[in-house]
Amino acid sequence: MLHTIVHGSETDLPPLVIVPGLFGSARNWGAIARHLSAHRRVIAVDQRNHGDSFHAPVHDYPAMADDIATVIAAEGRACDLLGHSMGGKAAMTLALTRPELVHRLVVADVAPVPYGHAGYHRGLIAAMKAMRIDDLTLRSEADRRLAERIDDPATRAFLLQSLELRDGPVHWKFDLDALDANMDTIIGWPDPLPGARPFGHPALFLNGGASRYVTPAMHPAILALFPKAQFQTIAGVGHWLHAEKPREVESAIEAFLLV
Repeated sequence: MLHTIVHGSETDLPPLVIVPGLFGSARNWGAIARHLSAHRRVIAVDQRNHGDSFHAPVHDYPAMADDIATVIAAEGRACDLLGHSMGGKAAMTLALTRPELVHRLVVADVAPVPYGHAGYHRGLIAAMKAMRIDDLTLRSEADRRLAERIDDPATRAFLLQSLELRDGPVHWKFDLDALDANMDTIIGWPDPLPGARPFGHPALFLNGGASRYVTPAMHPAILALFPKAQFQTIAGVGHWLHAEKPREVESAIEAFLLV
């Protein structure tokens, strides 16, 4: 089963499962998960080939949906489900194929459409693979080395959260080869998706106002699969909306799930 970090206690409300995006981890969602756990049990996962979860050569959306289904099955009842980016596509896949497991759905800054930025993500993978890490002891030195290939400090800081410096030999907590090999699948969308049918429960599509991952032109494709979809924009943030404005994201999620 996927590695999980659990916050809060069981209540009458459905548990909330949080599924991070590409290069993300359960730890990245810690502050938001702790806040939301005031009302319910919250389970944040590391996706396959990320964090402390297992590595596997297959990294497609049906497989990721099956991973989430196993986590929900362990809870013993349908859960609310929140997914960001790649995690949002995995969450949508589960909701469309096994709706009995999903009570309400929140999709953060992604749509059920293919994207065209495989080259950018492969560039990040190449930078991580090229960086010498075996002699590292300080994250500041790791940042200096990664800066030779990645200019943006925020991107470097995000990636370096998954560089393990203390537990055994220094290593990235990603299966970089598996992610690279599956990148076209990751940025794509399975169409047709076997066994899919429109998700009849409420769904919130939450996007960053400065992001282009979800545009009004994509709304018809979303509504065809999620006829009860609601749309909300967090102004002034990009794709990593949960990192840029976590309080606003928390409020939007909480208001939707507590209705």
